Amino acid sequence: MRHELQRGALVLIAALFASPAPAAVNSYRFLHVTIDTPWHIFLFLLMGIFAPFVLMVVLMWRNSLRKREQPDASDSSKPPQP
Repeated sequence: MRHELQRGALVLIAALFASPAPAAVNSYRFLHVTIDTPWHIFLFLLMGIFAPFVLMVVLMWRNSLRKREQPDASDSSKPPQP
C-alpha cells in the first residue's frame, strides 16, 4: 500500500513538471484570430471607456429635470429678510 502511494505521488509530481508543449498545441482553439480581431478589441474597449461618460450625461439630465419640477422651498440656511 505504501509503495503504491509513493508511486502515485511520483507520477503526480512528474505530471506537474511535465513539459507544457502538448498543451500549447491547441491553446488558441476557441479564439479564431482574423484581421478583424483588433477592431473588435478596439470597439469593445471603446464602449468601456465611453459608457461612464454616457451614464454621467444621463444622470445630469435626469437630475436637472428633477430640480425643475420641485417648487422653490424656503431655504432655512438663509436669514429671514424683512
